[in-house]
Amino acid sequence: MSEVERSSVLHRVEALLARRAMVGSVVAIVRAGELEFFSGHGFADLGAHRPMSIDTVLRVASITKTFTAIGVMQLVQRGLIELDAPAEKYLRAYPLVPADPSFRPATVRHLLTHTAGIGETAHPTRVLRPDFGESVDPGTPIPPLADYYRGGLRLRAEPGTRWTYSNHGFATLGQIIADVSGISLAQYLRDNIFRPLGMTDTDLELTPSMRARLATGYHLRGNGPRAIALREMVTAGAASAYSTPRDMARYLAALSCGGANEYGEVLESSTLATMFEPQYQPDHRIPGMGLAFFRGVAGGHRTVEHQGILPGFDSQIWVAPDDGLGIFACTNGAHRAMLWLPAAVSELMNDVLEVRAAAIRTDVGHHPEIWNEICGDYRLPGALTDLRARAMIGAGVHVRIQAGRPVLRLLTPIPSLLRGLPLYPDDPTDPWVYRVDLTRYGIGTGRLVFTRDSASGAMRMCFDLVPMSLLRRGD
Repeated sequence: MSEVERSSVLHRVEALLARRAMVGSVVAIVRAGELEFFSGHGFADLGAHRPMSIDTVLRVASITKTFTAIGVMQLVQRGLIELDAPAEKYLRAYPLVPADPSFRPATVRHLLTHTAGIGETAHPTRVLRPDFGESVDPGTPIPPLADYYRGGLRLRAEPGTRWTYSNHGFATLGQIIADVSGISLAQYLRDNIFRPLGMTDTDLELTPSMRARLATGYHLRGNGPRAIALREMVTAGAASAYSTPRDMARYLAALSCGGANEYGEVLESSTLATMFEPQYQPDHRIPGMGLAFFRGVAGGHRTVEHQGILPGFDSQIWVAPDDGLGIFACTNGAHRAMLWLPAAVSELMNDVLEVRAAAIRTDVGHHPEIWNEICGDYRLPGALTDLRARAMIGAGVHVRIQAGRPVLRLLTPIPSLLRGLPLYPDDPTDPWVYRVDLTRYGIGTGRLVFTRDSASGAMRMCFDLVPMSLLRRGD
């Protein structure tokens, strides 16, 4: 990267960061296997006045799921696991217990795509505890998953019929890795992913050296930042990893270069390509999911990404594998970063790729003849304790005609969402495809499509931001 290009990227990054208040942040850009750009802003620890650096240890939260998925795919490559075999063929620590004995078995592929029928919370009575009851107090031993799940993990829906984001599916994949390999998940990832890629400061467990460089997570309050106590996750394979910007750059180099970086290889290129291909799509017009990775498109460029969220930490990776490009960003204290950070990193990727983000179209006409079919109340299948989805959707969604155009109302306490978001036609050849403008919330725009559910015949609403579906009531 030339000095002119570096200055341009730095200006873009600083412009993005200037829009938000945060304690500290890092951004790393990898291209063609090399760390091309790094920027650290603010503090890793306010009390010690320790600045953010390329070697600051951060919690990357749910990006851990991608490490676990790569571990599973290594065992697939070795012939020790089959993607479409029942997960219980490999899971020895506890059973998967279907709510209905007629359910088909949950497969490894189901677990990797959040379609195994597992709810977001394993213990509904614990949802008001920190991290939905998935973490332990500082200094408290982490219980084995067999004890945490009380001898079995419940499948609340038939596998393959519903997408529900769940830490417990990936915790189970981590247990499968341990059961098949005969060593702990932490040791397996250390030996087979982190060390081969030169990620010497990445682990599920804090070493003394890492602890000395660990960033403090903060909650921004009206009277200033408040430090958040460090809690360890029970669902290790889903959310426990610690890493540094330097190590995450090495990881992105492997993801964007076919499974290998300058230090070594962790997957065959064809296996990694399979992980990035569509493995679950609620509709063919929605990018959907690969194996652990969320899929997208940026100006015709294929992308994959994953977010990480824990109290005090928000992180994001975005990869354009056909362009050899990857971006990592993290903050250790920012207001509502879980909403705006993915869009901000996507915007930065668009800038680096020199493409324009998908925008609201004004050149596509409405089709009033279908309005009767799309209007109505839509519900999100699943339990009330699927809290992340409920937080996004609220009590449900209502589509109605208002001022001569369709409007999407989210039944939430947020007045602007309750008033409604206009639905803008997004495809001149397909009247069932719309786009909504969420830029005021820092999210950008999102595509949604309407289709008939193949099983029930009900009208179904699907989103591209997350591959979940809502069904119209009364159909």
